[in-house]
Amino acid sequence: LTDAHTALVGAQHHSEGTEDARGDSARPALHPDAKVPADSELPDRLKTLTKASGLTGIPATRLRTDAAANIAGGAALLAAAQQKLGEPLSQDPADWYGAVARFSGADDSATAAAYANDVYDVIRSGEQRTTDTGQRVVLAATPGLAPDTAQLAQTGLRQVSAAGTECPASVSCEWIPAPYQQFGTDDYGNHDVADRPASQHIRFIVIHDTEGSWDGTIKLVQDPTYVSWNYTLRSTDGHIAQHVKAKDVAWHAGNWYINAESIGLEHEGFLTSPDAWYTEAMYRSSARLVKYLAGKYGIPLDRQHILGHDTVPGPTTGTIPGMHTDPGPYWDWQHYFQLLGRPFEPTAGKNGGLVTIRPDYASNQPEYTGCDTAGQLCAGHGSSEVRLYSQPDTSSPLIKDIGLRPNGGDSTIDVNDVASRVETGQQYAVADRQGDWTAIWYLGQKAWFQNPAENPTAVNAAGLVVTPKPGLASVPVYGRAYPEKEAYPADVPVQSVSPLPYKLLAGQKYVVGDEVPGEYLYAVTFTTDSHRVVVGKDLYYEIQFGHRVEFVRAADVQLQPSAQ
Repeated sequence: LTDAHTALVGAQHHSEGTEDARGDSARPALHPDAKVPADSELPDRLKTLTKASGLTGIPATRLRTDAAANIAGGAALLAAAQQKLGEPLSQDPADWYGAVARFSGADDSATAAAYANDVYDVIRSGEQRTTDTGQRVVLAATPGLAPDTAQLAQTGLRQVSAAGTECPASVSCEWIPAPYQQFGTDDYGNHDVADRPASQHIRFIVIHDTEGSWDGTIKLVQDPTYVSWNYTLRSTDGHIAQHVKAKDVAWHAGNWYINAESIGLEHEGFLTSPDAWYTEAMYRSSARLVKYLAGKYGIPLDRQHILGHDTVPGPTTGTIPGMHTDPGPYWDWQHYFQLLGRPFEPTAGKNGGLVTIRPDYASNQPEYTGCDTAGQLCAGHGSSEVRLYSQPDTSSPLIKDIGLRPNGGDSTIDVNDVASRVETGQQYAVADRQGDWTAIWYLGQKAWFQNPAENPTAVNAAGLVVTPKPGLASVPVYGRAYPEKEAYPADVPVQSVSPLPYKLLAGQKYVVGDEVPGEYLYAVTFTTDSHRVVVGKDLYYEIQFGHRVEFVRAADVQLQPSAQ
């Protein structure tokens, strides 16, 4: 059941960053304001709890908190949809296809059909899963179930054309373009016209959440003075809107280097309200889209290339504290990668030298603060993230992040504080082991996390790592892989490489995600005749350095097997 107004009000109590989404030092920072819609502006699909309360007579507060009442409310909505279609309240699930399609909340037939087809696939195959709140749910398989799909024609839903979109046939997708318009004095928005992948590789896909509702988000991306992203995915039914072609560069990640080489997906929702927004329909639709894009552009399906916005690096020292933290600790990366067909499995024994973070989502429930009221504990919930300590003891201080807190301040357990936590799918070099604890190299420090054998939070892995070349006590770390100054032509201003306040120290190792050339897209004008892609001779390695990825110059480090 949906109750968006309550979720929207609660979400206003926290902040997940103040970044400039464009992240290009060659242009002024862009910080447009997003407006929160009033309850009266929200569509019916986001207010089904109110309707369910009217149908059942069960108070809204009980529908929110009582599982049995919540299911009864959902059943009442489904029955109402069936009756509206003029269909009987049959005991045969095959007779309910049209009602299930309407139950999705979709306003178009393609999305409704995709939702209903997923539901019936699950009924046919059966399913068992531990929910985000720790309850075990088992559904017996009903093989051979053939729903009456002809009922879709009775729903009266609109037809949506996928013309112009870059989406797989397995999802419902429509083209809602972001405007490329000139306004003001030498200003334009809300993306840059390019020619990828001919001009630059598309190396990354960035997973965001909107921190707003679908309708408000769609309005924002159609504003030429705002920022942009490539796709928006709707929570209730997984419907997709594409706004910016993959060949063009959207302004979404807060780091111009990442923007220039990525595709951004915004998911309707709030990182502090996962149950209200991070739906199975949206997870499945998103995974299908990502798998399609990854195959089309040769993007590896791993956490070095499928980034959360919270793992995008700050491009310069001053930008680090303001970087966004979505989709947050409650996004289920383990389930997401299972849907992608790339589950996180052990790839080595204990001597492999690496670990892949992989807690059990449902039972892993670290405490966070700041979801509703600053300083107060969030409700217990499954999480993809594991907390890091300075010693193998939960009473020891959390790992500090000098980039987030230049004055050396302590890390916190705030839901938006990514200083001392690692995330499902991320890989790190093992620095030590002690009983139920494992230490990794993280932000230039030895960081400990609980990893008991009976309930592990990581699995063993092997791969390639970097360490400083012999004779170097430390090497600089960068938030962007920009070319050396000699690579710039006369008509392109040289961009600073800008080392961050972090250091990769001798004796430490960090997992390599990719080798990339120093590269900069110069695009500061509406007309594209002055646009240039500058490629240097310097090579960089993308590494998993802390919670966020970073870059080091290949000339500064040794590449070696992790088991060495």
